[in-house]
Amino acid sequence: MENTFELAHIGINTENETEAKQLAAQLSMMFNLNPRAGQKSEFAGDYFECMKAPFLGTNGHIAMCTTDLDSAVTELEAKGLQFNMDTAAYDADNQLKNIYLAGEFGGFAIHILRK
Repeated sequence: MENTFELAHIGINTENETEAKQLAAQLSMMFNLNPRAGQKSEFAGDYFECMKAPFLGTNGHIAMCTTDLDSAVTELEAKGLQFNMDTAAYDADNQLKNIYLAGEFGGFAIHILRK
């Protein structure tokens, strides 16, 4: 059975915290979103994550979510994709909660999240 994936957000790399805050504020104003601060990023609503420093992906990342992350990993591996295991994050029950695919796609890293 194929997994259902949904767009979670777009991550945009910026050079520093000031640029991230400015971009999040601008995107929030443009699209009537609420800005909020994160640890490594500034958000414009739930749609845009403005990174406080360049991270994976030349341009940033595309975050996709799915309800069954373990099954999604298996499906994507069967399609020949690989994962960057250094990015794997686990919850308190040691269940995978998010991971990045290896490589870039159109200048973006792909982040897969458990919904």
